[in-house]
Amino acid sequence: MPNNPIHFVGAGPGDIELITVKGRRLLDDADCIVFAGSLVNPEILSGCKAEIFDSKGMDLEQIIQVMHASWKKGGNVVRLHTGDPAIYGAIKEQMQQLDLLQVPYKVIPGVTSASGAAAALNAELTLPEIAQTIIITRQEGRTPVPEMEKLRDLARHQTTMMIFLSVGMLEKVVQELTAGGYAEDTPIAVVERATWDTEKIIRGNLNTIAEKVQQEGIVKTAMICVGKVFGQEELKAVSKLYDPTFSHGTREARCD
Repeated sequence: MPNNPIHFVGAGPGDIELITVKGRRLLDDADCIVFAGSLVNPEILSGCKAEIFDSKGMDLEQIIQVMHASWKKGGNVVRLHTGDPAIYGAIKEQMQQLDLLQVPYKVIPGVTSASGAAAALNAELTLPEIAQTIIITRQEGRTPVPEMEKLRDLARHQTTMMIFLSVGMLEKVVQELTAGGYAEDTPIAVVERATWDTEKIIRGNLNTIAEKVQQEGIVKTAMICVGKVFGQEELKAVSKLYDPTFSHGTREARCD
């Protein structure tokens, strides 16, 4: 049996240059690529010599069958996911099936859409004395969330939140966030298709964002970014890292 692994590769959030060098090499060398066609920018596959399968119309069994068949022939197989496969990538269920078939695999990380959205907003997700924790989550919908991870419960931390897969339920998201304790004037931004050529940014606060997003007709493929770090003119951030009066392991404080 072949011993070369199947590679789960993160394609990044949209911009085809935001794939890792290793991920790009694996795509170029692949004999079989199964990609998430509803989310991955198809331009990233330009020039690939592989046989290419779009998984948007496939179920788990079909995906595994395609990858397994190519792997048994000694082919280099890539399962291409959007963003970073570790975040809402549905890779664990695929790995479990490959384990049953005794097929080796490796994961190549990618740039998550949360990072893409932060870059689009020129935002730092952690700021001294403002937010030191990032919560990545989603609003409960057809797929439930664990009982202790309801959005209103997570909102009690009052920190930076990056909310995936939820823009179509934005009014409910706002209700849950305010019920959890965020003030109505808390900054919030919705970034549609972060890093794509068609990227769109809507800024507001919890009191205004739902109407703004509705007017723009945004219902999917958008990141909801919540927290004080997304404030603009009113935000003042000063770290100790470059403070001349603060000593650390590589610099002594200046006393002048």
